[in-house]
Amino acid sequence: MVPGMSIMKNSELWNRRQSAVPQGVGVMHPVFATRARNAEIWDEEDKRYIDFASGIAVTNTGHNHPVIKKAIADQLENFSHVCFQVTPYDGYIRLAERLNEIAPGDSPKKTIFLTTGAEAVENAVKIARAATGRPGVIAFSGGFHGRTMMGMALTGKVAPYKIGFGPFPGEVFHAPFPANYLGISDAMSLAALENLFKSDIEPSRVAAIILEPVQGEGGFYTASAEFLRALRAICDKHGILLIADEIQSGFARTGAMFAVNHAGIEPDLITIAKAMAGGVPISGVIGKAKIMDAAAPGGLGGTYGGSPLGCAAGHAVLDVIESEALCERAIEVGDRIKRRCEAMRQSDTGIGDIRGPGAMVAMEMIKDNDASIPDPDRTRAIVANARDRGLLLLSCGVRANVIRFLAPLTIEFDVLDEGLDMLADAVANS
Repeated sequence: MVPGMSIMKNSELWNRRQSAVPQGVGVMHPVFATRARNAEIWDEEDKRYIDFASGIAVTNTGHNHPVIKKAIADQLENFSHVCFQVTPYDGYIRLAERLNEIAPGDSPKKTIFLTTGAEAVENAVKIARAATGRPGVIAFSGGFHGRTMMGMALTGKVAPYKIGFGPFPGEVFHAPFPANYLGISDAMSLAALENLFKSDIEPSRVAAIILEPVQGEGGFYTASAEFLRALRAICDKHGILLIADEIQSGFARTGAMFAVNHAGIEPDLITIAKAMAGGVPISGVIGKAKIMDAAAPGGLGGTYGGSPLGCAAGHAVLDVIESEALCERAIEVGDRIKRRCEAMRQSDTGIGDIRGPGAMVAMEMIKDNDASIPDPDRTRAIVANARDRGLLLLSCGVRANVIRFLAPLTIEFDVLDEGLDMLADAVANS
C-alpha cells in the first residue's frame, strides 16, 4: 500500500458494485484487487492472497511478468490501435506465423486474431460452415464455449449460462462427454454420437464437431487420447471439421502447448484466448490454411481483433513459455497439487476423483465416498474457507461440486506449498 493512502473496505466497494453493476455479472470472491505479483494478489484492505485461479487460466505466466510488461510498454510507445483491417502491422503477422508453426500437425496453417474466447468460437463456426457448406454443429454436454448466442447454444451447461436467454441458434446438437468417473465411457459417448447421426442430423449436414479436450466449466474431465483419435476418424469419414476449443487448456497449462498434443491429433481448427497474452484481451482461430481461406474477404475480423498490445503480449508469452520451460513446469506444479490432494483424500470420504493433465487439476467433492452423490454445499464452503485463510480458488462442474486449481505456472514452489497448506486447513474445517 502507498504510504498515506486510505484503505477502501471491500464491503464498501461491494455495495457500490451492487448498485452500479448488473447482478448477471457473477463474482466468485467479494474482495477487490489493487495489485498483483506472480501468484499473489493484494486487496483493497491490503490483505494478501495466493492465487490458484489465474483469472480463470489467463495468467499462466503469472501477474505482471516483467517480460510481458516490457513488451506492452514498448508497443505503447509506438501505438495502441490502428485496426489491422485499416493499416496492418508486423506484430500481428509474426504472431500468426509463430502460432502456425507450433500448432499441431503438418498441414499448412493460417491464423486470425480476435478479442475474446467467445468471438473465437463464433468465428470458428463461421469458418467451418463456409468451408463445408453445411449448417450443423455438434458439441458436448458440460462443454463451455462462451456467452454469445452461438456460444450459449454450443455450451452444454444450463445454469447459470443459458437461463432466460433462449431461443438459441438452430442446428446445434449435443452428445454426452466421456467421463468415466460419472459412468460415461468413451464407447458410450461415441455410440451417442452415432445415434445423433441416425435420429437428429445426418453426418452430411454437419459442418463441425467442437469440444474442449479438457472441459473447463464442465469439471475438468479430460477426453482420452483414444476418444480424440476416434473423433478425428469420424470427422475424416464424414467430411466433418474437428474444432478443438483450447481457450482454457492452451498455452502450456496441461504440460503441452495445446492439450490435443497429448493425443497426437491435428484438429482442423483451434480456438485460443485466455493465457495467450498474459492478461491483455486477445483471442484467435488457428486452422488449416485451405479451411481458413473459405471465408470471403471482409467476412472475418473486428475492430479490436489482434490489437497491437495483445500481439506484443502474445509474443512475450510465447517467449516466456519457451525460456522458462513452462510446459515442463506445469507438470511439476500439477504433480505437487495432486500429491497433496491425494494425501487429503486418505482421511476424507468427501474427496472423490482427483484428475487433470499438467497444472489443470480438479478435486471432486462427494458424500460418503459415493461418486453419484455430489456435495456442492461443501464445495462452496471450502472455497469460502480458503478465501478467509488467504487462498483464492474456483469451483466448477455441471454438478457444482468440483474445485479446480489453476495456479500460475510460474508460481514459486514455497508459495504453492503455502497455498496447499491453506487448502488442507480449509478442507479439514469445512
